Amino acid sequence: MKQLENIREFGGWLQRWEHHSNCCNGNMVFSIYLPPQVEKRKLPVVYWLSGLTCTDDNVRVKAGAQRYAAELGIVLVMPDTSPRGEQVPDEPERYDLGQGAGFYVNATQPPWKEHYQMYDYVTRELPSLIEAHFPVIPGLKSISGHSMGGHGALVCALREPGAYRSVSAFAPIAHPSVSDWGKTCFGAYLGDDQDAWATYDATELVKKGAQKLPILIDQGTNDEFLPDQLYPQDFAQACISRQFPISIRMQEGYDHSYHFIATFIGEHLAMHAHLLHGE
Repeated sequence: MKQLENIREFGGWLQRWEHHSNCCNGNMVFSIYLPPQVEKRKLPVVYWLSGLTCTDDNVRVKAGAQRYAAELGIVLVMPDTSPRGEQVPDEPERYDLGQGAGFYVNATQPPWKEHYQMYDYVTRELPSLIEAHFPVIPGLKSISGHSMGGHGALVCALREPGAYRSVSAFAPIAHPSVSDWGKTCFGAYLGDDQDAWATYDATELVKKGAQKLPILIDQGTNDEFLPDQLYPQDFAQACISRQFPISIRMQEGYDHSYHFIATFIGEHLAMHAHLLHGE
């Protein structure tokens, strides 16, 4: 591992690291915020998955999450959204496929499958790395994300029973099998088999019996992608039918941006911290 940055914030340290990923067959970058409490004890972790076109930099600069993490005593881990580099396949003319748009799946189709194994990276390789090198409590973690990352957070939590104490999302792509974003990218990464798509679709996972865990979703009513890309109503209905412990809050007037995330990120982190600390 190679340290790229080490910045003092709110009594702790915001760091950026580069490392070789076996999953993604190349170098990956992540950011981590270590609050001041790590000087005395190991802490639980909240993983944040970012959305289309983002890197690890977006959330750590725009969301204001580190202040809350310092107050709550939780470590934040913020990975990139895809593998990158000259050797990594891409669609440069598109923002929703290729580099910056990994969709947190394990690709099965060429040319993507050699590098685009983001599901295994987020759920297995990265947590193992974090637990080996940083002062965190092994296995004690929650997950959150925005848009494509909200999709990723829900899918990771629903597919990995017992791995996460809680999950939250901002404006997630909640039913990607019926969304243009999801259909296009799932077709490229996973092929034409829609049964394979369903294994990375939060709504379908709930319908098919995923293990219950606490879920919080915030969705802005002025989100430009709400009418035809996100489908939170489908996810809500699936959860209601299975009596999931879910809270979906429609936030009046908010859009899809980090202004929206910054407004409510403190409440999301407080929910995770409450469950992670066993309060």
